[in-house]
Amino acid sequence: MAKKNLHVEIKVVKDLDEISRTAADVVIHQANERGSSSGPFTLALSGGSTPRLLHNRLSLEASKMSRRAWKNFHFFWGDERHVPAEHPQSNYRMACETLLNSAAVPAQNIHRVYAEEPDAVIAAEKYERELQSFFNLNTGQLPRLDCVLLGVGTDGHTASLFPATNALKEKRRLVAANRVEKFQTHRITMTVPVFNNAALIIFLVSGKQKAPVLREILEGDNRPDLLPAQLIRPTNGRLIWLVDQAAAGCLSDSLKV
Repeated sequence: MAKKNLHVEIKVVKDLDEISRTAADVVIHQANERGSSSGPFTLALSGGSTPRLLHNRLSLEASKMSRRAWKNFHFFWGDERHVPAEHPQSNYRMACETLLNSAAVPAQNIHRVYAEEPDAVIAAEKYERELQSFFNLNTGQLPRLDCVLLGVGTDGHTASLFPATNALKEKRRLVAANRVEKFQTHRITMTVPVFNNAALIIFLVSGKQKAPVLREILEGDNRPDLLPAQLIRPTNGRLIWLVDQAAAGCLSDSLKV
């Protein structure tokens, strides 16, 4: 079941497995629509536990695609924890274990955050330069990612855009080192303008623990400083919320049809 409002689609499905299958279908369809003749297909991955099944599904899809088509995929990260690549909390490590290694993604197609850099600000600056170089950007220009995958925390954060943190108001930088006091650490994250310039953004939301905050995000007052996920509104793109029945438990019926 899906509801469309401007460029926003809310699709409620049975469970996390169906979220993963649906998201994989959307990503592959988007890549096919782009076609290899239009240049690389750029996909920004997210962290957390929800995307694991999606990664597995994409790995299976890769086995069905031609080598030429799969080599057209380039992988980025919407955010990263300030830890080395081999750390258990690394988003990059999780993607390697669930997708990149098994799908035999060419090394030159993987654009990770070098979060082992001791200074998170420098790590963010390096990733910003990576985006500028890959997308051939001039000063002030934004990258146009083909697809961005995002999740939502029970506090309303998305990527590493946490409530009441400085990165929420960042308009100039492409990547920020965002200090998150409740974790006593920095997170490296793409900024709101970068996310909102993507051609397609897919939120993956699963579990009844997400139900109250999802209702606040989609149906409550506009409070982006407390609910950063509300900041994600594509300027010229498509936004899809893929939500399982448990996470949709508090939504109004009008949003489920």
